[in-house]
Amino acid sequence: MSIHVSRRLVIKMGSALLVNEAQGTIHQARLAGLAADVADLRAGGTEVMIVTSGAIAVGRRHLGFAPGLLKLEEKQAAAACGQIRLAHAYQEALASHDITVAQILLTIDDTEERRRYLNARNTISTLLETGAVPIINENDTVATTEIRFGDNDRLAARVAAMMTADTLLLLSNIDGMYDADPAQSNGATWIPRIKVITPELEAAAGSASSADASGGMQTKLAAARICMAAGCKMVIARGDVDRPVLEIENGARCTWFITDATPMAARKQWIAGSLQPRGTLIIDGGAEKALAAGRSLLPAGISAVKGNFQRGEAVNINGATGALIGRGLSAYSADDVRCIKGYKSGEIERILGYRGRDAIIHRDDLVLEEGV
Repeated sequence: MSIHVSRRLVIKMGSALLVNEAQGTIHQARLAGLAADVADLRAGGTEVMIVTSGAIAVGRRHLGFAPGLLKLEEKQAAAACGQIRLAHAYQEALASHDITVAQILLTIDDTEERRRYLNARNTISTLLETGAVPIINENDTVATTEIRFGDNDRLAARVAAMMTADTLLLLSNIDGMYDADPAQSNGATWIPRIKVITPELEAAAGSASSADASGGMQTKLAAARICMAAGCKMVIARGDVDRPVLEIENGARCTWFITDATPMAARKQWIAGSLQPRGTLIIDGGAEKALAAGRSLLPAGISAVKGNFQRGEAVNINGATGALIGRGLSAYSADDVRCIKGYKSGEIERILGYRGRDAIIHRDDLVLEEGV
């Protein structure tokens, strides 16, 4: 399998790979190699996002914290100090390839609370559209014990699902998944491909191996579950090499977690079966034909609005006869749709006072009933 065929890719770089534990300094050579891989991927048409660890590992040394476990407030202070240095290191490494970077800090609420999820998704989408590479990390400076992700493997998987990525690449200090912990068993067997996460695999998963690394193989399996449910492939590979993506493309050992679904199919299934509609949009005959042709739902085709829904919530779409046509995620609240229904998209800003999406429901957020 190939990383380069991905339309949209998330790469996760862990603390143990990125930071020299003894000195608290960033491995500049590894970061340079990763930057070269990112440049090659983008030249081939792949959109790339990087989920990075390392802020705490870098910052703790600069603040003089002793080796070992840190208290929550010490982690937050270390993250605040280290994140600046980490972002600057990425900026310098990617600037040598004329690539612009942008920093995104997330908490778990940003991927679960609907409005914040939409804001995060739209921001990252806009950055990708401009050609920038988002550098994403958990917002350790404000996260608490109760709400923090706890590891960036799962954060990376949440980002991959949120952004309908094709592939998540977890760069690690191990070359994939084994049927036993290779650090404890000389007879451990490497597994090249996994389609089902079994109890035996879970039993074989190890734990984090350093004070600065919070994710072990168990968190990678948790990330794989999230990805596979979202129709996203995941690969675990070594990141302690000069060009990790190039190594994979050249046949380096790694483990692929495979799913038969696609990201868009999984997203459509989620819209169709997992969300409770909060309202209904009644559309005219012209809009019905447009949807059947694979287009988005524009405000001009809406004749009536029922219910009281917020931006990002699911709504039913009914035709003029009242028949259910489909379901989708509205880019506007019910009140806003009532104001702009029947108007052209170019008039939205004049009516609402702000510029939103041209479509009320984008075709990627729309599922039609069979036979439509």
